[in-house]
Amino acid sequence: MISRLSITLLVSLTLATPIMAAPAQSLDQLLNLIREGRVSEAKENKAREARFNAEKGNQAKILAEAKQTRAKEEARSSELESTFEKNELETAALQEALNKRLGSLKELFGVLQQVAGDTTSQFQTSIISSQYENRGEFLTKLAKKMGTSSELASIEEIERLWFELQREMTESGNVVRYNHSIISATGEQKTAEVIRVGTFNLVSDGKYLKYDSETGKVAELIRQPSSRFVETAEALTKTAPGQLVEFGLDPSRGTLLSALIKEPNLSERVEQGGLVGYIIVGVGIISWLLALERIISLTITRAKVRAQSKSKTISPSNPLGRVLTVYENNPKLDPDTLELKLAEAIIKEKPRLERFIPLLKIIAVAAPLLGLLGTVIGMIVTFQSITLFGTGDPKLMAGGISQALVTTVLGLLVALPTIFFHSINNSIAKNVLHILEEQSAGLIAVRMEQEHDLRAA
Repeated sequence: MISRLSITLLVSLTLATPIMAAPAQSLDQLLNLIREGRVSEAKENKAREARFNAEKGNQAKILAEAKQTRAKEEARSSELESTFEKNELETAALQEALNKRLGSLKELFGVLQQVAGDTTSQFQTSIISSQYENRGEFLTKLAKKMGTSSELASIEEIERLWFELQREMTESGNVVRYNHSIISATGEQKTAEVIRVGTFNLVSDGKYLKYDSETGKVAELIRQPSSRFVETAEALTKTAPGQLVEFGLDPSRGTLLSALIKEPNLSERVEQGGLVGYIIVGVGIISWLLALERIISLTITRAKVRAQSKSKTISPSNPLGRVLTVYENNPKLDPDTLELKLAEAIIKEKPRLERFIPLLKIIAVAAPLLGLLGTVIGMIVTFQSITLFGTGDPKLMAGGISQALVTTVLGLLVALPTIFFHSINNSIAKNVLHILEEQSAGLIAVRMEQEHDLRAA
């Protein structure tokens, strides 16, 4: 029990005093340590009381100064409140007086603010800003100045706003040439002459340009519209000032031109047809080449046959000459045998005259069927897109529909001319064969007359 008490007292003494004492070796030492601890604690307490009593007067002084400062600030707050109320009344009175003095000018400044705000975006996107730069900054500052503060526009600012509006209207009807930095389609930057057609189009070196309102740069369109529009741009570039020239104007200020650029050309149209489209085009090229070759060859042959029918000299370079050669080489044959010989000669000439004509007929029949095949494939692709993605986005179905329509058109474009080519070639070949048969019949008739005269003699 004594040991526990001694330990407790030792711990208490250790926590109470900042000086660490050596542990007691006996009860007498422990008693002495406790006695010394009490003495040191009493001294410390007296020192604290002395410090507290010394600072007590200072704390009262600080409290008095704080109360005095609070009283002054409260008096100053009351004074400021009264001044604020007085100034508020004076401000309201002055504002009312200003409104009365402004009268209709207040509406004018309101209109000026609205016009400046509305015109800013118009000026920033207008191609006239490529010639007259930084026009929108003034309007932006003017609109911000009149919108966020009560400051009114000056006479100079009003006159400049009127000038900018008037210049926009005037320049919208002018065709102007000026030098400007241009970014080509390959990314190169150069300075060249630019032709501005009102507020509608920019042209340089026969090509359409685009004005970027965000960067203020003029760039050449990566893809130009169809040739008939590019030709008008080239004509405008080469035309001297004061002369009239046709020009492909975009009244929508870029919308129609963007649509024309997206319009696919002939090669892209064929590409939309897919593999079947290329097959149809290949078959069409073959049919047209064969048809042209047959037309030229048969026309020359018909001319030679007609010339041979009028000539007394037999030439083996044409079908009629070869038939006449058979007649000349068999002078003693009877008419029936001669008829068979001449018929054989005409039959030999027939394959040469009708070469490739049946193939043209087959192509004329097969081309629409190939187009129908492409149509079916395109519709299958379309329905597969609908099955996978639904009908929410028409662009997903556009590929299959384009293939269906393009292959149908290609098939008809191949079939219709091929039908006419087949008809023309067939007509020429039949005409030549008719001449051969006619001449053959005449030769047989001559031989029969000769035999009849010999029998009569």
